[in-house]
Amino acid sequence: MQPSMPGGVGFLKATIDVPDDAHVLDVVFADSESAQSFHDDNGGLDYHIPIEGGRGTMPGLKVVHVAVEMAPIAKVGGMGDVVTALARAVQEEGHSVEVVVPKYDVISYHQVEGLYQDGGFNHGGTFVRVWHGQVEGLATTFLEPENGHFWRQCIYGRGDDHVRFGFFCGAALEYLRVRNVQPNILHCHDWQSAAVSWGERPNNAKVAFTIHNLNYGADLVGRAMATCEVATTVSPTYAREISGHPVIAPHLTKMFGIRNGIDQELWDPSIDEHLPQNFGPEDVVQGKAAAKRELRRRGNLADVDVPLVSVVTRLVHQKGIHLIKHAAWRTCERGGQFVLLGSAPDPRVQGEFNALREQLMRAYPDRAALFFSYDEPLSHLIYAASDMFLVPSMFEPCGLTQMI
Repeated sequence: MQPSMPGGVGFLKATIDVPDDAHVLDVVFADSESAQSFHDDNGGLDYHIPIEGGRGTMPGLKVVHVAVEMAPIAKVGGMGDVVTALARAVQEEGHSVEVVVPKYDVISYHQVEGLYQDGGFNHGGTFVRVWHGQVEGLATTFLEPENGHFWRQCIYGRGDDHVRFGFFCGAALEYLRVRNVQPNILHCHDWQSAAVSWGERPNNAKVAFTIHNLNYGADLVGRAMATCEVATTVSPTYAREISGHPVIAPHLTKMFGIRNGIDQELWDPSIDEHLPQNFGPEDVVQGKAAAKRELRRRGNLADVDVPLVSVVTRLVHQKGIHLIKHAAWRTCERGGQFVLLGSAPDPRVQGEFNALREQLMRAYPDRAALFFSYDEPLSHLIYAASDMFLVPSMFEPCGLTQMI
């Protein structure tokens, strides 16, 4: 090391011989060779400097996501969007990506390309069928146990989700073992697939664990935090908010807050296949008008020149369901139209919204439309058509609606 400025104060420089077949230089910094020296390894990630002019290429990794949601085929909340968008982004970087999900009976199978069965294996006292297909350009594996865990006409909400998803995690790891899949990275998401982190990993794979919402399954999240190599959550702000939680605090050195993102290719209204008319900045008025006409037709709403207020959400208390009810009434009372797309995993909450729909239909038959289903194409139409969008959440780890 040599001084880089006169007097030798503050900055040093070094010249390093690099093989011409190298592609990246991994660097850590220390002020001496002593074990007690100041040490900067970028929080355990090291610093990576690309080699300009080198002949080497970055070797691709095999990355396997194990998740219980995946947009657009099996989505309840933002996790499904993130699993798909992140997997596509990593694949575009040149890595090999596979997503493993349960084969629910409510999957939107028309959005799975080339689905076929590929034998199966025994796990946990039952036979598990293996299916393969393509979802948004991603190699996707579906696991279908014959014990009926995923033949429930729903993704969540039958009172034994911890049993069902615990079984799925074990089955996913067994699938990787029996099919000799050799991942470098296993990526699991929230409490539902947390058990992958402490299971028997093939190929000594490293585990990345993402916390989408710490409001659920804290015990399982804590165990995954203890056993994963690196943990992320969906924004730097949320990382700070949960940093003092008992299951997070002991493992802060491996936690990184990375802001969520959406796949702009899937949500760009100029190419969105779910819209009746594509549009950009130049023809946004005509495009939104076409989307509004189609949404009103589907919801049996009057085709009148009034504001259209919408919400697309899971109907859980975190999302401010009392404010959603209030907004529905006030919108209609003041002459606007109200559209909701979502459903509640809690039968009691769903019953309340079923009653709300009946009441609104009687009072304002052409002013309100409430859709209680998972419908990805309809969500795109609602986003495009709306004049105002509601996000009355009590808290949001990140939130994707405002990005759309």
